[in-house]
This record gives sequence, C-alpha cells and structure tokens, in this order.
Amino acid sequence: FYFETPKSDADVMTVYAMLDGPSIAGAYRFDLHRTKGVVMEVEPALFLRKDVERLGIAPATSMYWFSETKKPTAIDWRPEVHDSDGLAMWTSGGEHLWRPLNAPQHIEVSSFNDTDPRGFGLLQRDRNFDHYLDGVFYDRRPSLWIEPLNPFGKGAIQLIEIPTGDEIHDNIVATWVPGDPAKAGTSYRLRYRLHWLADEPFPTPLARCVATRMGNGGVPGQPRPQGVRKFMIEFLGGPLADLPFGVKPEPVLWASRGTFSYIFTEAVPDGVSGHWRAQFDLTATGNDPVDMKLYLKSGDKVLSETWVYQYLPFPTGGMGQVW
Repeated sequence: FYFETPKSDADVMTVYAMLDGPSIAGAYRFDLHRTKGVVMEVEPALFLRKDVERLGIAPATSMYWFSETKKPTAIDWRPEVHDSDGLAMWTSGGEHLWRPLNAPQHIEVSSFNDTDPRGFGLLQRDRNFDHYLDGVFYDRRPSLWIEPLNPFGKGAIQLIEIPTGDEIHDNIVATWVPGDPAKAGTSYRLRYRLHWLADEPFPTPLARCVATRMGNGGVPGQPRPQGVRKFMIEFLGGPLADLPFGVKPEPVLWASRGTFSYIFTEAVPDGVSGHWRAQFDLTATGNDPVDMKLYLKSGDKVLSETWVYQYLPFPTGGMGQVW
C-alpha cells in the first residue's frame, strides 16, 4: 500500500495498492471520504494471468448466524446474532430486491443475473437492541452498499452462504461476477463506490421488508400436515402508510416449485402505521431448494420492494425440525 500525503484542508485520503497473485495482477486507487459515514471510491485495473473459474468484483463479506427467521432451539442465549441480515439489490430495471440471509447446512450459491445493476449491498436493517441483547452491539453494525460508477456490463450478483456454528466466522459473501469467461489475458478497468452507512444510500420509496418468520404450516388445533412451512413476511413504510381504511394490500407470490395455501395479508397489531405482513403456507418436500418471490400491490400500484428467498424444504416424508 502507498499513501498519498493529503493537503491540510483536504477531506479525502488517497491510497494506492498493488495486487500480485498467481492468477491475477492489478493496481488499485482508493479515495476515502468521511461524511455521514465512510465512503470509498475504488478504481482497480486488473489483468488475468491465468483462467479464473469465478472472478468476484467488489466483494463484500459479513457474518450471519441466526435471526428471527431461523434459530435452532437453545443454541444461544441471544435472540439474534448477525452483522448483516440481508442482501439488497437495485436492478438495472429499477426493481428493489431484498434477500434475507441464511446459515445453511451446506454451502449455497445464489445468482441474480443482471446487466449494469445500479447497486447492491449487505445490510443490517434490524436496529433494535432488544433483538440482540449483546454488548458488542450488533444493532450498530454498518451496512455496506456497492455503487457502480462505470457500467458493470452483463453478469450476476452472487450471494455465497457458508455454514457456521459461531459468530467469529465471516460466512457470507456478496460479489459481482462478470458474465463473460475470465480468460487469461483479459483486463478490467472498473470504478465503483463503497458506502459504509447505517442504511442504504439510495433507499426505495416503497415499503421495505423488515422481518421474515417461519414455522410449521397448517391450522392451530388441527394435525399439522407434513412438508408444509408457514411464512410471515413483514413490510413497513412507504405507500402502506397511506392505504385507506379497510383496504388491504394484495400479495403477489411466485415459487420455482411447490404449492401455496392460506394466503392473506393483515396489519401487524402493534399500532405502527404502514406495518403489514403477508402470510402463506408452502407445501414442498425433497432436497432441491425452492426459490420464492413476493411483493405487495394495490390494484396496478406496487407498494413494496420484492422479497426473494431460497427455502430448503423438509426431506421427503418428514416434518422437519421446528426452528
């Protein structure tokens, strides 16, 4: 690393770095600004010496052990333990996506194809201390947002989730992977900006997803059917706060496989304006994951960002463990 001596009145620090690896070489320029949070402009020049099976651009790492979504019974005294609780994406088409994080039993890779995305990041949306109860203050952990300053082209935002049994391991990776093969002799000139903040630098005007809850499906007081999982997805703010009395948002659901039942929305009974939840049961068994999407609308008007999730169902013929 090489540090440029800043002027006495400068509000930016410039750092240069060299990358020298067996498969890749490069040079970086970092311009660091301290404003409301920490903002860093990154300008790398990369040159491939060998073919690279998966080249990650603007990688971000974090830790996710468990949250309100999924927690093994009595594994820890704290209600939640994570540095980030979701991957947010702003697509080239203007859609805002929210993908809650998982701590899977096996390494899982999710790809979100796009061309010239507007941004993505690993965020910590839950800022309530009572949800963590820990003096290391997970409720204060910063969010990291990646903003492309030059077009990234065709490729995918990849989310890599790694099993963990403790909070000391960074087990979450989000990165941009170019669509074209990373062949020896290929070069890349990029510019992007990193935002370390308490929230997204470009928040959606729509309602945001604030919780993903799961449990056994079916109806209380009746035998619970096998292979059925209940989902409660909470949204807050945006146009939901302006819905006329008596008007309920309509959930729009999609799944790569399985069937939905008991689908409805209701206001969360906490007295908070614009706080709604969508509830549904999903019937799916087997070892293959189920990809899902959900958003809220009223008539032709979209009310919320899009919740996306990868669910690992019960093995065939089993009820599974209630987490």
